[in-house]
Amino acid sequence: MEIGVVGAGSWGTTLADLLAKKNHCVTLWAYEPDLVERMVSSRENDIFLKGFILSENLRFTNDLTAAVKGKDLVVLAPPSQVLRAILKQARSCFSPEPQLVSASKGIENGSLLTLSQVMDEMLPKEMARDAVFLSGPSFAREVAANTPTAVVAAGRSIDAAIKVQEVFSTDTFRVYTNEDVIGVELGGALKNVMAIAAGVSDGLGFGSNTRAALITRGLAEMTRMGTAMGASSATFAGLAGMGDLVLTCTGDLSRNRTVGLELGKGRALKEILSEMKMVAEGVKTTLSAFQLARKLEVDVPITDQMYQILFEGKEARRAVSELMERELKHETY
Repeated sequence: MEIGVVGAGSWGTTLADLLAKKNHCVTLWAYEPDLVERMVSSRENDIFLKGFILSENLRFTNDLTAAVKGKDLVVLAPPSQVLRAILKQARSCFSPEPQLVSASKGIENGSLLTLSQVMDEMLPKEMARDAVFLSGPSFAREVAANTPTAVVAAGRSIDAAIKVQEVFSTDTFRVYTNEDVIGVELGGALKNVMAIAAGVSDGLGFGSNTRAALITRGLAEMTRMGTAMGASSATFAGLAGMGDLVLTCTGDLSRNRTVGLELGKGRALKEILSEMKMVAEGVKTTLSAFQLARKLEVDVPITDQMYQILFEGKEARRAVSELMERELKHETY
């Protein structure tokens, strides 16, 4: 297949290399022209995936039209907040209409739309309807190192999801299918909020009890948000929900957990983000999730406290105290 991958962060680069190693003709688009030049000469993404030599089948470009025009399948892996701008520029270049795969995770600021809903607004009806959303517990560096990994491909068209499943699956990268697009998207987005919270907990020096409680109650929040938007609660017990949540709340490679860890140690958010090369999606997702929960009238106490820590300068220990001292309630509602 002729495949274009838009976004040369660690995840986009890893997926492009995975597909190229399956003997597809893959073109990877990077925003940074100098990064493209270095990848051409060294076959290494020395910013976002340092230490991995990329497939000889992989081509590189800074020209978005060249990356998507004439492709059978296009993987969209930019930061979630720039997806709309990418689609606005790329949609006139799709020729013919490719199978789209979104590998980004987030909720758009301002509109409070999931990425499938952004696609619905920006793309022809059939192209948006057939888009597939790849999510699940998958650190890019581990996938690049051929660590056995399982993810989920969600599509409103099960035929499209099965097609993507077949294209991406390898002997170390197992892809399941699901038709609950909203549930899979929200699982992938909201777990990043919880990962920042888990990092805060660790940064404050709390132990395994605290982390386990946070993951479990975080999953309850994610499920409430999802079902309020029509998702299946079962999705949040799967790879895009519990699976990704556990990974990002406990793994040292989690950018969002790293942000929380530094916050818990008392550092300022602006300072932390200024030192990061890669995007921690959970920061901006926290803003959207907080506003969306208000709109849906859903109870999300952890998200509320994370919003106050990130955007109102609330002291982390005070946030923990307020979570623990809330009115007592039944566990399941």
